[in-house]
Amino acid sequence: MRASYLYGPLTFFGVAVAAIACLIDQASKLYLLFVFDLAANPVHLGPFFDFVLTRNTGISYGLFQTQGPLGQGVLLGFKALAVLLLWLWLARSQAGLTALSLGLIIGGAVGNAIDRLAYGWVADFVFFHVSTANWRFNWYVFNLADVAIVAGVMGLLYESLAGERAQKAP
Repeated sequence: MRASYLYGPLTFFGVAVAAIACLIDQASKLYLLFVFDLAANPVHLGPFFDFVLTRNTGISYGLFQTQGPLGQGVLLGFKALAVLLLWLWLARSQAGLTALSLGLIIGGAVGNAIDRLAYGWVADFVFFHVSTANWRFNWYVFNLADVAIVAGVMGLLYESLAGERAQKAP
């Protein structure tokens, strides 16, 4: 890989997006955990959203729940490898949407990794649900890092399927 890729404007843009996504995620968690004390004060935001504190010891959507330092170390190692590979992809990106999307994914992954290092779990707090008279749907509890990751994946999917560089049928 040429060194110019590592310091190009798109790489800088992606790193800036990652830093902003991580900072916003961490600021929201710190506020809700330590200033507002969400653990003691869940908030009903309306018919579809609540703020509640969930301690997620697993990965996306609570999969692979781990207890103890070995499991947490494995998840952190996996996350570090993923961030490194995404960073290399970012360094080679040649499109603004790719850099933005990868920056969001990296920032979200780092934000959740900070939680795992600091607490041994990831702080999730946004609870989406829909209720009717005889039916209820509960979505997973998530955080702003998860939102950044999903938005980044959606950007990459859009670019690969409908973007300028997407392969078009003859």
